[in-house]
This record gives sequence, structure tokens and C-alpha cells, in this order.
Amino acid sequence: MTLRSASQAGTPTASRLNQVLLQLARIVVGKEDPLRLALACLLARGHLLIEDIPGVGKSTLAQALAATLGLKYARIQFTSDLLPADVLGVSIYDERNQAFRFHAGPIFNSVVLADEINRAPPKTQSALLEAMEERQVSMDGQTRKLPDPFFVIATQNPIEQIGAYPLPESQLDRFLMAIELGYPDPSAERDLLAGGDRRSRIAEMQPLADPATLADWQREAADVHVASALLDYVQALLAASRGHGGNADAAARRGLSPRAGLMLLAAARAHAMIAGRPMVLPEDVQAVFPCVAGHRLAGGTRAGAVQAQTILRAVPLP
Repeated sequence: MTLRSASQAGTPTASRLNQVLLQLARIVVGKEDPLRLALACLLARGHLLIEDIPGVGKSTLAQALAATLGLKYARIQFTSDLLPADVLGVSIYDERNQAFRFHAGPIFNSVVLADEINRAPPKTQSALLEAMEERQVSMDGQTRKLPDPFFVIATQNPIEQIGAYPLPESQLDRFLMAIELGYPDPSAERDLLAGGDRRSRIAEMQPLADPATLADWQREAADVHVASALLDYVQALLAASRGHGGNADAAARRGLSPRAGLMLLAAARAHAMIAGRPMVLPEDVQAVFPCVAGHRLAGGTRAGAVQAQTILRAVPLP
């Protein structure tokens, strides 16, 4: 699916979202499908995991998305010595007021890039669990709300690389989608080489939205209609994931949960809205299913995406 001009988008919102994608495509070259999935993930109020080798534009995508939507952005470099307080914040004693004062960590931003998340030990990875699920942080007996919208983009290196810790299943389940960017095609790579580093252009980007507008878009995405036959199709995909493979008992433990089904519907609704449609079609479910299901099925984007494609082929369309 290619990016369209604003006049070809089906609704006023879809027209504006298409302009967002066009601006992102000037920075992240040759990645139209991953850009659309990333935007759908944000509209569905989810979080995004990008697994790929260094240098293919993962961090650039996060920066460009925040700049285009007018959102506050923070980057956290996950390392082996990173502490939970480095992510969440810390209370420091103020001698003048004789009280502890909380200094918010970088998690208190609308777009947070958790760069190379699997370089950090599990204790630090777990610091994100409450923030991503409940959109709040509990420390020192207080609960502090995170900004709305709140979007985590985590990048991880392939697990076979040295110094990488596998993400536990509870952490993986916090991500609505897991995608790969991959290498650009020859034409896009030539444009990239001729145009230089696109990250220098991010500071010149004009915001095409703001947090209030994005919140309206998220509410609109949640209201996209899903027909009863489409719900039957989603249920069939969930059932197939639980019985896929030779060992039914093992497959059931690794199958998709009801929460995964809800996330699949949310992603499909957002995908349909970007396309300018008032209702979800099977092609919307098929477009988002591999990146919603893959990391839940096999604990990684590569093997899980292949398994998800097998499930799609096995389940007939409604």
C-alpha cells in the first residue's frame, strides 16, 4: 500500500493522517508500511517494539514521529548499569524545605524511546511495566500520572548479539506491535546516500498536530465499527493460535490471549481509520496481525511473524 495525496484520503482525519505519513516518509525513506504500522500503534494507544540491527533508522523514526505530532520526546539509552531510578525518577532531600522533592525521570514524556531495551538487566526492564500498562508510576508511596498521550517506542538488538538480555513474556505483552525496519531497497538507499543523514532535518519539521488533536484521533479510532462477522474472524485467529503446532497443550500456553484479541481489534481499527474507512475490513486485520501476534507467539518478531502468517493462511476469510 502506497502513501496517497491528501485529496485521495477518505475522510478529513485520514487526509491529515496521510500528511503525517508523507512528512515522516521524507525522513525515514522507503519504509511506508512500517511507518503506517507505527502510526496505527500510536492511534490505538499501544506501544511499539522495533527489533533490528543498529543503523536502519529505529531512533530516527521515534524522533520524527514525536516532532511531526508535536509531542515531547525523551530518549533513554538502556545499558547494563542502568538503574530503575534512571528511568522513573528519584526523590532528593531538599534541605531548605526539609522535605523530599521528586525529580521526574525521562519516562514523564509523551514519546519515550527506550533504545536497545534488551541491553539492560531484567530489573531495569521491569521498571517500564507499570508505566506501559497503567500509564502511571508508583514511587515513595505516591502514584504519579504519565502524560496523555503516552507512547513507548522500544528498540532491541537481535537476541543473538552479544550483551543482549531476552525480554520476558510479561514485558513483550505490553507492546501492542513488534515490527522490523530492515534494509532499504536500492532506490531508497540511493536517495538516502545522496541526501545525507536525515536526522538533521528533524529540527526543521513543522508539527502537524498536537497532544489534544492526537487524543481526538485516538478516540475516533476506538469508535471505528467492527461487524459481527469480523469478530468471528478474529476469534477464529485466536483459536488457531492456541491449537497451532503438533503439541496442542504447549501451543495453548503460547497462544494469543483475550487481551491480545482486544489489541488486535484496536490496531485494526486504527489501520482502517488511516485508510479513511468507517469500518474494519478483513484486510485491516491481516495487515496488523503479524506484528500484533508475532512477538506473543514466539517471543520475537522474526519467528513469530512467520508463525502468524501461517495462521492467517489457515483461517478462511469471513
